[in-house]
Amino acid sequence: MRAVIQRVSRATVTVDGAVTGSAGTGLAILVGVTHDDGPEEVKYLRDKIANLRIFHGDEDDIGFERSALEVGADILLVSQFTLYASTRKGRRPGFTDAAPGPVSEPLFEQVVAAFKETGLRVETGVFGAKMLVELANDGPATFILDTADRNTPRRG
Repeated sequence: MRAVIQRVSRATVTVDGAVTGSAGTGLAILVGVTHDDGPEEVKYLRDKIANLRIFHGDEDDIGFERSALEVGADILLVSQFTLYASTRKGRRPGFTDAAPGPVSEPLFEQVVAAFKETGLRVETGVFGAKMLVELANDGPATFILDTADRNTPRRG
C-alpha cells in the first residue's frame, strides 16, 4: 500500500455536488492498493500513520512532536489508484501496478475500519467515484508512506 499523508486544517471530498466526507484539524490520506497487499499492510499503514509524530507540540511549536492519536486528529481517507501509476515510458501513465477494484475496494474498506478502531473521527470519499478533494495543507506538511519500504534499512 502507498499513502500520501497531508496534515490539514480542513479537508472535504465532494461527489456529484454532495460532500461525502470532511475533516477539521487532522490528516487527509490518499491510499493506493497494489496486487500483493493484504491485512499486514493495512495494520502497518494504520499503526504507522496514527502514531507518526507530525503535529505541533503547542501553538508556538513548529516541530513535529505529537501524533494523530495524541491530538485527536480527524482522518479523511480517499482511495487513489493513481498512486501506483507508472510514468517511466511514454506520456500516458500506466496503471498495471494498481490492484483492480474488486481487490482494492475490500482492502480500502479494511483501512477505513482499522482507522475507526483507533477512536479517531474517520470519514471517506466514495470508492471508484470521480471526487473533488479540497484541503488546506497545514505547514505545508506532506509525507509519503509505502508499506513495501517497511523492511528496508534506513540510510545514514
